[in-house]
Amino acid sequence: MMDVLIVLIGLSLVLFGASFMAKRRFGLLGLALASGSLLSGIWGYDAGLIASGLGFPQNATTTAVILSAIVLLPAIILLFHGYVYKSMIGRLVGAAMFTILALALLITPLAHVLIPQGAGASIYNLLVNNKDFITGLGLIAAVVDLFFTKPVQSSDNKHKH
Repeated sequence: MMDVLIVLIGLSLVLFGASFMAKRRFGLLGLALASGSLLSGIWGYDAGLIASGLGFPQNATTTAVILSAIVLLPAIILLFHGYVYKSMIGRLVGAAMFTILALALLITPLAHVLIPQGAGASIYNLLVNNKDFITGLGLIAAVVDLFFTKPVQSSDNKHKH
């Protein structure tokens, strides 16, 4: 169906670019990806029924798109809200971690349409075989990143002291 390498590179560029440009911290975005992944498991079937009721074909591509959209939607919403990185290095590392975690969480929905072959097969298999490890490490990193987030102090708090 689709060449795995092209899809993964294209998806990586879009995810990295969006995260980098938004400057949002990885912690909140990583946890949003995790919640989207859980929601796709819970709502995926119902969303597929709704899509077919709206006239979309019931096929592997529709399933992959719906499940992927559910995984990404919470993170996409949070790309426009939340704490930001101040440094270029933080932005680069955060965007890279977001991209890797997103790919690990999207590999299951994308498996409906990706047929691993050629050069892309090794990258696909690497993601599939290490999905749980990448996800676990990514979520731990997301929580740790939240500890480095400094809360915004309102002007009311400054006047009370």
